[in-house]
Amino acid sequence: MNKVKMILSIFALGGIVTLTGCTSEADLLRQQGQPIAYVDGFDDGCHSGKKAGGSLFDQFRKDVRRFEGNHEYASGWSDGFRQCETQQESIKRQTRMNMQYQQYSEQRRHNQVMESEHFNDDLLNGIDTRGLENLK
Repeated sequence: MNKVKMILSIFALGGIVTLTGCTSEADLLRQQGQPIAYVDGFDDGCHSGKKAGGSLFDQFRKDVRRFEGNHEYASGWSDGFRQCETQQESIKRQTRMNMQYQQYSEQRRHNQVMESEHFNDDLLNGIDTRGLENLK
């Protein structure tokens, strides 16, 4: 059950990062004085990039007419796509690494228990322990 909670926590964190990433970036771009067309393109590209990077929460978005006819929108879309696809891939990579580390930790604990049991068995090997039954 502990492993399930950890995995769900990782996906929840990834979802929060995914859901808040584009919005805060778009707000920041507006505050920096970027043209609305660039910001709109960045937002659409970001959602598309996250989808391409494996997000289950985003959809591909692209206003094809604007992309072909408006350089600012096209530039924003391309920038947003690249940035958010990379972020999404990074989240997936981190999730895989965390899961592998969890498996490694569990295997290490299991190995330690097994080594301890084998040590105890080897320690008592050849020793007559019949008289110890009365100590119960």
